[in-house]
Amino acid sequence: MRLLFKQRLFSWFDSYDIYDEAGNTVYVVKGQLSWGHCLKIFDAAGREVGTVKERVLTWLPKFEMFLGERYVGCISKELTLFKPRYHIDCNGWCVEGDFWEWDYRIQNSYGAEVAAVTKELLRLTDTYVIDVRDPQDALCALMLVLAIDAEKCSRD
Repeated sequence: MRLLFKQRLFSWFDSYDIYDEAGNTVYVVKGQLSWGHCLKIFDAAGREVGTVKERVLTWLPKFEMFLGERYVGCISKELTLFKPRYHIDCNGWCVEGDFWEWDYRIQNSYGAEVAAVTKELLRLTDTYVIDVRDPQDALCALMLVLAIDAEKCSRD
């Protein structure tokens, strides 16, 4: 399954549209006013399906993931020198980016690739392509990309 992640050009808070390969809207992400990033994820019918919320006052960035109102886990950035690395505590995934922080590989605890994330260059807004092996992992992979993008925005 392939998702196209596009940040909206004119929005007061972080807002993203997530499309499938055919150009259909799969998810809409809306940022909310909060201490730290808080991103609500809605399906195509407008139902809230998830939230990514930044934990504040932590040494390294951490983001909590919620499916509906249920807490499911935390995305944590690891201390590394050249390549960014993240860990998701709910499913054992780890993520490693390249030196430029444009491409990421999401792997499960056995080392098998769950998804690949590529940043498209020469765009006015942040645009990522997310290739997910199992469509059931798409929402969790999207939450991870939202956390990475929010962390990069906070740092820049």
